Order: sequence, then C-alpha cells, then structure tokens
Amino acid sequence: MSKDVLSVVKKKTGKSVTAKDIEKIASGVKPSTMQSEVQLRALIKQVSGLVNVKVSEETINDIIQAVKSSKLDTNNMQQLMSMMLGKK
Repeated sequence: MSKDVLSVVKKKTGKSVTAKDIEKIASGVKPSTMQSEVQLRALIKQVSGLVNVKVSEETINDIIQAVKSSKLDTNNMQQLMSMMLGKK
C-alpha cells in the first residue's frame, strides 16, 4: 500500500487509516464493482464509514458519474488510484 494513499486520506479527512483497513476494503473490489452503480454506491458508503465522513447523496452521484464516464481500464487499480489521488 502506497504511503501516498494513506497520507492523502489523512490530509483530506483528518482521519488516520491503516493500510490494513484499506486493503480489507480493496480486497472486495472487483472490476465489476466499477460497472455496477449499486456496488459502487455501497463501496463509497463503506469508505466514508471507514473515515467517519458523511458523503452527501449528490456527491455519491457525482462520484458514480465520474467513474462511469471515465475512460479508465477498471481492471487497472493503479490507474484508478492515480486518478483519485490527482496524479497522471
């Protein structure tokens, strides 16, 4: 687990998350998760619960729309993480 991910989570939320916490959630993510609105919505809620930050329905919809409209290869989690961290 990249320390960049943990540091971005802490910076954005003010909450410390361990690599084990993120790996536990990530282990349940499959390429099909990114294609299913129901699964993606559940994943967003799971992550927001982990960091104890409420995410509005509007923000959840924006995230789902961004993932669905992106040209990312959903089999490439590194590419997805880079997008989420704002890296190219």
